[in-house]
Amino acid sequence: EKMAPQAGSSTPATLSQEDEEQVSRRMMAKRVKIIAELMQTEKDYISDLDLCIKEVIQPLRNKQIARFDVDGLFSNIESVHQISAKLLSLLEEATTDVEPPMQLIGEVFLQIKGPLEDTYKIYCYRHDDAHTMLESYEKDEELKQHLRHCVQSLR
Repeated sequence: EKMAPQAGSSTPATLSQEDEEQVSRRMMAKRVKIIAELMQTEKDYISDLDLCIKEVIQPLRNKQIARFDVDGLFSNIESVHQISAKLLSLLEEATTDVEPPMQLIGEVFLQIKGPLEDTYKIYCYRHDDAHTMLESYEKDEELKQHLRHCVQSLR
């Protein structure tokens, strides 16, 4: 035997609409959280790159050790820093004072796709050579000490 709806209860159509609104609100909250996390991750990454450039790369460049190829080891990390800062700036521009449903961050990635790809292609292409170079530097006690000193300054 089927149960009849009780007086004052919501109809299935109303429940469905309420459910849709609740799902929509949850999805929007999730979207807001994801965008915030993306931006925080990018800020942290830029901060780490800043530290690496200021505390490791610049001091190593200043030492001017002939057999130490700083640019070969760190590739185009300054370009990576610049493009990451540009990405963050565009993300902030797309989200600051903009209501969450209107925050179109996909447009940001489409806008910066070319330069981002070009920068990381170079970085990735040179990565294996840089790793090999680092391994050879670790066999040279003097160079190893210079690297260790720079890394210690990060702590």
